Amino acid sequence: MEQAELQKRFATLTCAHVADACVRLQLPVRTVSLTAVFPARIAGRVLPAKHVGSTDIFLEAFESAEPGDVLVVDNEARRDEACAGDLVAAEAQAAGCSGLVLWGLHRDTVDIIAVGLPVYSLGAMPTGPLSLRPLPADALERATVSEWTVTRDDVVLGDEDGIAFVPADRLDEVFTLAEQIRDTERHQSDLIKAGTTLRRQLDFAGYLAARTERPGLTFREHLRGIGGAIEE
Repeated sequence: MEQAELQKRFATLTCAHVADACVRLQLPVRTVSLTAVFPARIAGRVLPAKHVGSTDIFLEAFESAEPGDVLVVDNEARRDEACAGDLVAAEAQAAGCSGLVLWGLHRDTVDIIAVGLPVYSLGAMPTGPLSLRPLPADALERATVSEWTVTRDDVVLGDEDGIAFVPADRLDEVFTLAEQIRDTERHQSDLIKAGTTLRRQLDFAGYLAARTERPGLTFREHLRGIGGAIEE
């Protein structure tokens, strides 16, 4: 999917919609709780980098960056150092990247906001790296974020709830289903505002009655039967 279409389609979705779509498609739900330095959304192909204490790995990654890429940095969730700041954000922007995702801490918060490039991280820390670690041979091939390892074959999405990774070759399928989920949920919300409770929409009384006959019946099974979208 081209970057312009990716940005356009995600603009009307949330990471929650995407996560629910992945559940229904039986894809791994690769979500992570990260926070944006300032309110901003991210959508782009993963540009991975393993940080080992020096910014040169980022500069090398930018050499192969394509417009819209998101630099995804694996710093092993370290809390004793910030792995990127305003200069990395500014250089990423100059390289055509659309954002940074840090599995670690950032610094230079005020200056990052001034740069204007979306940055997601685990938080802020004034201190930069104080040591240099061995550089893995695959430092520019993959990045591990929480329990997920991502590559150039993945797309990263970010909003107020955190970030989600989706295989690039399944993105259109995921977006299409996410759009259906979005529309269903918006319709349900409109009905609640108009006076039709969610319990009534989802025939919750019917579910409780059916559960007395079938104690093993789950609410999700009931929802699938009526086309509800609240949990999946």
